[in-house]
Amino acid sequence: MTLLEVRDLTVSFNTADGVVQAVRGVSFGVDAGRTLGIVGESGSGKTVLTQTLLGLTPGADISGSARFDERDLLQLTEEEMRHIRGERISVIFQDPLTSLHPLYKVGWQISELIRAHDKSVSKKDAAERAVELLSRVGIPRAERRVNDYPHQFSGGMRQRAMIAMALALSPQMIIADEPTTALDATVQAQILDLLLRLQRESGTALIMITHDLGVVADIADEVLVMYAGRAAEKAPKREVFYTPHHPYTKGLLESIPSSSAAGDRLRPIAGQPPSLINLPSGCKFHPRCGYVMDRCLSEEPDLRQVGESGFHNSACWLPAGAAGLSEEAEELREEAVHEERGEAAAEVAEAVAADVPGVAVVGIEGEGAAE
Repeated sequence: MTLLEVRDLTVSFNTADGVVQAVRGVSFGVDAGRTLGIVGESGSGKTVLTQTLLGLTPGADISGSARFDERDLLQLTEEEMRHIRGERISVIFQDPLTSLHPLYKVGWQISELIRAHDKSVSKKDAAERAVELLSRVGIPRAERRVNDYPHQFSGGMRQRAMIAMALALSPQMIIADEPTTALDATVQAQILDLLLRLQRESGTALIMITHDLGVVADIADEVLVMYAGRAAEKAPKREVFYTPHHPYTKGLLESIPSSSAAGDRLRPIAGQPPSLINLPSGCKFHPRCGYVMDRCLSEEPDLRQVGESGFHNSACWLPAGAAGLSEEAEELREEAVHEERGEAAAEVAEAVAADVPGVAVVGIEGEGAAE
């Protein structure tokens, strides 16, 4: 059953420098008990996308719809939204130290969350529930640590406390905004295992925002790859990792260090993400793309079906069959580039090759050529 259905969501901000097009026509759905991974570089619109769903982007110009359990979140009043935030949809923010109030004990903050949504719960019952939640997320000696302040917790324990707060009211959905970014690898693995276990126990839907494809591989069912405020690729996890279609997705995968190939050279993505105030024409990824064609310079592609599953969509002008990391898929890409790249696109491709020596660029001779 689809719990959240977002359609053509657009979010922009008027600033002194111009209009920031933070989210541009994004659509996706999340089923109950499933996990959606939203991936992209910093500035791609991941956080603004999810914060808008909870009314946390004041001053923004918003259009589209976001139906949660048959109600459009974008049409709710502030009072109605107060009964959604925390109670129906919870958020785990990236930095728990700035999300927890430094002057109040951790247990008190969890108790207040519970009592703010249910006035019938006594202080004693709320305090007992706080201890139970901290114990559930793996805080040792929770009955004692419940009286500690946030600065007395380690980074991993603070994140566990935030997860406890997110679970306090048994929400139907949790939005986790890069919850493991500031944690070391061991603690990160523990947090991800905890989220998966709690999700299995409660059947909660989860949206995981991250720039780390390793996190997505561990936890997601479906993946939405965002670039410049828009969906670049959307597919089940396995198809994203084994048969990527969009050059941006392929670039993200190729830039991951391999634990078994320490001597291999990484393939970085050329250039930098574009300004959301002054977006390039056509496909917004074309200034960084090694497969750029003339059409990419003037026409922005919509998501279209690629692959054979029926659930794999990509916003790219490359042939639908050019999905994957195989030699056959690369040959299809090269054929398309050879047929549809003119002088204008060739100049862009040369700039991509010059920006990062060694980056794979089809159709360019010498340094920067595809290996």
